[in-house]
This record gives sequence, structure tokens and C-alpha cells, in this order.
Amino acid sequence: MSLPRGVEVKGEMGERFAEILSPEALDFLAVLHREFAGRRAELLAARARRQADFDAGAGLDFLAETAAVRDDPGWRVAEPAPGLVDRRVEITGPTDRKMTVNALNSGAKVWLADLEDANTPLWENVVAGQLNLRDALDRTIDFDAGGKQYRLKPAGELATIVVRPRGWHLDEKHLLVDGERMSGSLVDFGLYFFHCARRQLERGHGPYFYLAKLESHLEARLWNDVFVRAQQLVDIPRGTIRATVLIETVTAAFEMEEILYELRDHSAGLNAGRWDYLFSIIKKFRARGAEFLLPERNAVTMTAPFMRAYTELLVRTCHKRGAHAIGGMAAFIPSRRDPQVNATALDKVRADKSRESGDGFDGSWVAHPDLVPICREEFDKALGENANQLNRLREEVSVTAADLLAVDADPNQITREGLRNDITVALRYLTAWLGGTGAVAIFNLMEDAATAEISRSQVWQWVHNGVTLADGATVDAELVEGIIAEELKTIAAEPGVDADRLEQATRLFRAVALDDDYAEFLTLPAYEEMP
Repeated sequence: MSLPRGVEVKGEMGERFAEILSPEALDFLAVLHREFAGRRAELLAARARRQADFDAGAGLDFLAETAAVRDDPGWRVAEPAPGLVDRRVEITGPTDRKMTVNALNSGAKVWLADLEDANTPLWENVVAGQLNLRDALDRTIDFDAGGKQYRLKPAGELATIVVRPRGWHLDEKHLLVDGERMSGSLVDFGLYFFHCARRQLERGHGPYFYLAKLESHLEARLWNDVFVRAQQLVDIPRGTIRATVLIETVTAAFEMEEILYELRDHSAGLNAGRWDYLFSIIKKFRARGAEFLLPERNAVTMTAPFMRAYTELLVRTCHKRGAHAIGGMAAFIPSRRDPQVNATALDKVRADKSRESGDGFDGSWVAHPDLVPICREEFDKALGENANQLNRLREEVSVTAADLLAVDADPNQITREGLRNDITVALRYLTAWLGGTGAVAIFNLMEDAATAEISRSQVWQWVHNGVTLADGATVDAELVEGIIAEELKTIAAEPGVDADRLEQATRLFRAVALDDDYAEFLTLPAYEEMP
């Protein structure tokens, strides 16, 4: 294959890879890299400078320099695009072939085709996921496996595809332009857009995206400029692309309105994440001691005061500007063996979706097709004959900076079982992630990279603050190592566990949970150990 000037492909060319990594597609990626890589690097450097400010004691507040944007009542985002008017149920998952068919057939209105937290960025996964998305649009994806038939339903019954590229912080080491690694964000976005934008338009939708891990409106501005340039390059109208931003960092929570403004011609709204948001709070204020000490992850519900403030502000902000507000994940995976576990968990899922729909959200996420009917039922009750709740302006909501940062308002204790759960989930997840699986069912929950991030971050925070557990024990490296040893025995005895990967995962976990230096993302060192 003849490669464009300055482009190198370091990954192996598997079967059909040339269909995605065509010279034309690689040239498109090279243009994006040359025009935007410098700004991406500047924004990542700005993140580091802001972190240093937080470490030195800086506070966090709504930006004075963008007050005019927030105070201007005249602007709104673009009207909802075809296929994104009604989003009452969205299913999430990776882009392997089986998940692609099942998600599109699930009855959900939208499928978040995840190239980020639910996907391990093995080279095989990166390219094969693009092939599966294109094959789905071409209706050439049907297959048989394990005695089952996987067939797409008629077009009118399929979920709308919305692709989530990797965050700005991740590189793609298998694609180089002028000797530099490409941004994982631009690779995932660019390959899908190049191959599928016109395919989507021919089917009455468009190229739609979820944007992950943004930390400021300037990062949203970069995405918007990428969108404008990409549309120019393939000659489709400005505004064809639509993007929903995940508000999953605490800094972005203070810039929701500005993020919508930057993307207004391309905006499809905001989403309220959970685990990544909690992970961000720990990460940003890790040097602030007990002031931002979080209880165990399963005890931090969406009704905690600071989480409630965050979600209420999100709905208020979105509807003020005509944008969709999408709720968080129901991660439960139904059990075929334990009806009681199912009954208890499904009641919690129903209550969660009832709260979200009652708060004015326009839709919400589930991780499993069996949860689609429950989510739909709860939003049907709130929406009635309407496609969304954009008319619910929530003008009574008033959220201050102090409300968003009132982490110490949650009184839950930290238990030994909570510590153990963080450790074992992180070890199990990392083992699977290193093996190429990014969405993993653990203890009847669908876990992704955000799970591992909050789990290891909590352990780091508790160790570095000498937290006392409910049973009186102090969380220190010795206690953590003891629990690691116990959990390793259990995990190693389970069928199908790769001992080498488990050892590798344990070493990585120790580094990101116990080292004095806090790793910004555990996926960064983990990615470097992948082929």
C-alpha cells in the first residue's frame, strides 16, 4: 500500500484493515494532525499547569472571563438532529461485532458505540471497531456464532449510532505523522467520519459523537474547529456533525454553559457521568487532604448533595440553551442464576431512572439490553407523547460553586469491604483490559476504564490520607498489600485467568494506587505495555 507523505503505520495490517487504512483516509488523518496536534499539546500542557495551581491551593469557581456567555440569554444550540430528537434510552458498549448487532437491535433509541472507556485500544480493536461500524451501516455485518444468528433488524428499528472517540490525553502509537504519534481522539473521530459520514447522511442521520474527558471550554473549542475543518474536507454542510459532551470532570462542571456555546452549531447536549466525575474530584484535589475525601464508591449515590448539585445544574444549563440532558449509566448486568439479586438491582435501576426522568433529563444510559424496557418505561411516564423534556427549564435550580464542591457533605463511612471491592475490581478489570477487553462484567456490573480509575484513585487517596476504616483499621500500604494477596489467590483460582496478565495487572495497580506520584490516567502506563 502506498502511504501518504509523512505517514507511518506501525501496527500489523490484518484482514480487511486496508479498507479502513486507505491512503485517502490516512491523508485525511494527516491533515487533521498537522493542523490540530499543536493546539492539543498546548491544551494538555494547560491541564498540567492548572493541576499545579490546585496542588498549591487554588480554588475552583465559575469563570469571570466568560460571564458574558453565561449572562447572554440570546444564544441557543442547534435544533436536535435527525435520529437525536428522542433519546429516552441510550445503550452503551464496545464496537465488537456481536455488541454492534445486539446494541443496534436492543430497542434503545441511541447506541453509544464506545471507542473509549469500554474499549481496550489494542490495534486490532481500533481498526476492527471501525470495520464493524461501517459494515453495520452497509448491512453486511450479519453473522453466525455459537449456534446463534446475529441479524440486524429493519433500518427503522435500529438505534442511532453515536461514536465516542478516545479523550484528548491518549495517543495512537501505531499511526505516526511526520514522526509524531497521532492523537487517539483524531484517529477514532477521523476514521469514522471519513468512512461513515456520507453513509449516515444517506440513511437520514449524520455523523454523531460523544466527547469524553473534556476539562475546559477551550478543549470543546478545539473539537469544534476539528469538526468545521473535517466537514470542509469532505464537502458536507457545517453543522452536520453533532456532539454530546460528557461532563465527567469537575472543571468541566464549572464550564457547562461555555462548552455548549463553543459547540453550539454542532451541539447535541451534555451527559452526566459518574465514576469519571468522582475520579476527577480525587485527581484534581489530591493534594488537599481530607477536604475532598470521598467515601467508598458504591456509597456515593447520585443523591449525595454534591452529585445532586451537579446533575441539577446540568439539566438547568442544557434546557436553558435548547440542548438535551442525558442521565448516567445503569451498569447492572442481570444474573441468570440469582433472581433475588436481579429483583433488588432492578428496583434500584428503576428508582434511578425515575429520579432522572423526574428531574427533567431527556434520556439515560443502560449497559445491557434487558435494562432498555425499564429505562424506557420510566421515561415514557415523564415524557408522555413528547420526544424530550426541553420545555422543562428548571428555572428554580440555583447551584453555587460551594454546592458543587461540598464533598464533605456526604457522611458515609469507608469500610474494609469497600476497600476490598476497589482492589479486586481494579485487579480483575486491568487483567481483562490488558487482554483486549474493555467492558467487563464483574459482580453483576458492567465495568469499564472509569471503574478502574475511581477504584485505584480511592485506594491512593485513602492511603495518602491515612483513612481509618469503620472497623478501626488504618488504610496503609501494608493493609492494601495484604488484601491484594488475598484477592490474587481467589482470582488466580478462577477458570480462564491468564497468570501473566494477572501479574502484569497487579504490578500496574500497585504503581497507580500506592506510588507517591499520582498517575494522571492509569491507561497511559498500561497502554505502553501493550503491543
